Amino acid sequence: MAVRFDVITLFPELFAPFQQAGVARRAFESGQVDLRLWQLRDHAEGVYRRVDDRPFGGGPGMVMLVEPLERCLGAIRMQQAEQGAGRLPVIWFSPAGPRLTQKRVQQLAASPGAVLVCGRYEGVDQRFIDSHVDEELSLGDYVLSGGELPALTLIDAVARLQPGVLHDAASHEQDSFSDGLLDCPHYSRPEVLPGVQGAADQAVPPVLMSGHHAQIARWRREQQLALTARRRPDLIEAARARGELSKKDEDFLRGLTL
Repeated sequence: MAVRFDVITLFPELFAPFQQAGVARRAFESGQVDLRLWQLRDHAEGVYRRVDDRPFGGGPGMVMLVEPLERCLGAIRMQQAEQGAGRLPVIWFSPAGPRLTQKRVQQLAASPGAVLVCGRYEGVDQRFIDSHVDEELSLGDYVLSGGELPALTLIDAVARLQPGVLHDAASHEQDSFSDGLLDCPHYSRPEVLPGVQGAADQAVPPVLMSGHHAQIARWRREQQLALTARRRPDLIEAARARGELSKKDEDFLRGLTL
């Protein structure tokens, strides 16, 4: 069953290149991700197809109107019902929402999909959010011009988890956050990289060329632990609380100099 995303946006043209490039395009070509773009202005009234107005109480900027959003969402619901898609949850991208995590991406990748609302201007009339939004999500503590980039980020993260999109399924299993920790460093050819401007040559860690799979696995695990402990100690504590750190892991962390 495909993961369906209905995207409400004022700029559907931003999504076209994304569907035609990179590994994510395989998810669209195979039909595993069904992306449907809904131009919000098509559901606005009047000569100018207005979708925003000044905020009550004054202040800078404009606010997206409820009525066009409700009409667009109604059209989506009607199409979903006609096609037997069922009611998909509505996701609104907002700084007030919890941060998008790999765990949430994995859940969405195994779900029927969602309706993604891409805001613009100062925001959306709160009454639409109160009445229709099931979940708010944020990418981080910063502000973008609109919800299109967060929507593309979410869709890409879901698309790459679909079977066959990555040639090697183990690729996403080893990604950062897939097991709760950051990923380990990776190396490729050449085995020795000449130093620049008198610096020492940089060689691939010998263990990676040893052919000893158990030692390589342990080295990678320790690199994961060390990088995560130094950069994201909160992830170490979360993994510890979930009981996901072995005695070997804890022994290594105790001897680690941060």
